Amino acid sequence: MRRFYAGRVSSHETNRARVVPLRPAAAPAPGGPVPAPGQAPREPLWRDVVGAVLRRERLAQDRTLKDVADAARISVPYLSELERGRKEASSEILAATAHALGFGLADLLALSHRELVRPARSTTARSTTARFGRTVGAARQGDVRLAA
Repeated sequence: MRRFYAGRVSSHETNRARVVPLRPAAAPAPGGPVPAPGQAPREPLWRDVVGAVLRRERLAQDRTLKDVADAARISVPYLSELERGRKEASSEILAATAHALGFGLADLLALSHRELVRPARSTTARSTTARFGRTVGAARQGDVRLAA
């Protein structure tokens, strides 16, 4: 009677596990590595930008996570995860956190917009030149532009 061996059949097989990342690779730090020529820099995620704005504003006011979380009626760990870009917050949570910091949701959106536009300005002129054959200037705060 033959016995069936359920283990490895061949010693020539590779036993490597395939690793699938659960979140995208972090964007390089300012002053960090520059993308290769021809490769567009990665746009930051919305939750990372909003989290950075919330943390910067909280620290500028010398307030603790607990103080702001209590004022916004959210938990301290949740606020910490928001600031680190680990959670996608609802508009109600963002508004409550903004109000706890002394400004409104529109202000939070404006501050986040500035963060998003800053890295995009350097690549906007190149990409519009490549696509349309002309350079379109980056919008400055207070500019009004109309499109037909």
